[in-house]
Amino acid sequence: MIEFLTGLANLAGAESLRYFGKIKAGDIEGKATSKDLVSIADKAIEKLIVSKILERFPDHDIFGEETGHRGTKSEFCWIIDPIDGTQSFVKHHPYYSISIALYKNGTGYAGAVNAPALGRLFTAVSGQGAFENGQRIHVSDCTELENAACATGFARLRENKVEPVLEKFVRVLPHLRDIKRCGSAALDLAMTAAGVFDGYWEEGLQLYDMAAGAIICREAGGVVTDFQGGANMPADGIIAAPAPIAAALQKLLNKSE
Repeated sequence: MIEFLTGLANLAGAESLRYFGKIKAGDIEGKATSKDLVSIADKAIEKLIVSKILERFPDHDIFGEETGHRGTKSEFCWIIDPIDGTQSFVKHHPYYSISIALYKNGTGYAGAVNAPALGRLFTAVSGQGAFENGQRIHVSDCTELENAACATGFARLRENKVEPVLEKFVRVLPHLRDIKRCGSAALDLAMTAAGVFDGYWEEGLQLYDMAAGAIICREAGGVVTDFQGGANMPADGIIAAPAPIAAALQKLLNKSE
């Protein structure tokens, strides 16, 4: 299974590089809002991923960002974001990723996040640890928020819900050493798993944005919760970090005042 998943992520990554830097204005269209984009590459890559899954596992369910959900009976469901970070991708910014997760009976079982323009492939299988390019990874050993460099994103802005996002951002920012904003939730989670970031939070995501990255981060020793410390992700936001940083972020993001 992990060989298939890794091969699939690499195949999709190579396909994305065929389009990278070559997307023109006519190759892009809006989604539900004018701030949300989909390119011809998103559609082509998801089609490729889905076709390969159905060749190998014709009875499995699939949930893709561009094509929605198909199938209702299998214990296995593949969750796909063909290009997470389309805004970066169409601007020829290398911080985008292909995210593929496999759920079993509604629980994350395996995940791959490939950042082909950066040459970084992150993988994990439940109970077997997390890896970057075949080398085991672990979350940061940072224990104090004042020493932490954390990543976040602004998916909620695409829904024109600016004030709640900015209020939380302003609440957290003074407590951090540094803040990172690069534009791919899946890759932010994977980078947190590798200790590049000391923590990550965001709200307004969809399941396909965070499914694979959350598996990888947990397998790297991280805590992954909603803003209240529960398991209702991504509906109630997502926090991913080493345990002390996760607890501190939960406290700040769950303040009522």
